[in-house]
Amino acid sequence: MKYDSIINLPHYEPKYHKRMSKMQRAAQFNPFSALTGYDDMVKEVSRVVNERIEISEDKKEEINNKLNFLIKNNKLDSFVSITYFVSDTKKDGGKYFKYTGKIKKIDNINKKIILNNSKIINIYDIINISSKVLR
Repeated sequence: MKYDSIINLPHYEPKYHKRMSKMQRAAQFNPFSALTGYDDMVKEVSRVVNERIEISEDKKEEINNKLNFLIKNNKLDSFVSITYFVSDTKKDGGKYFKYTGKIKKIDNINKKIILNNSKIINIYDIINISSKVLR
């Protein structure tokens, strides 16, 4: 047979360096990404964003009237549903979110709405406001 002469020899031990651990040896055979960042790029490209809806002047006026009604009638503590746009930081477009809860404050100077959860919404990003008190 081919290996009869070496089959019973002792296992080779290196003289000048210690043996690698099983973890170190296994790491040599781990898969690697030849194109660094490619997977992240594919995920980013496939991530869906929405285009911003340009609302009409009539709709802007309706939203403004609803906000003014809430202020003038002390209804900020009423539950409201606000649909608003958040721009994406990496792509053109963004996402629409819906908040249902109470408004803490309306800042007419900076055109912002401060919600009870401390989130701040730009008034220009709002596409709809609804509430039982606004009917």
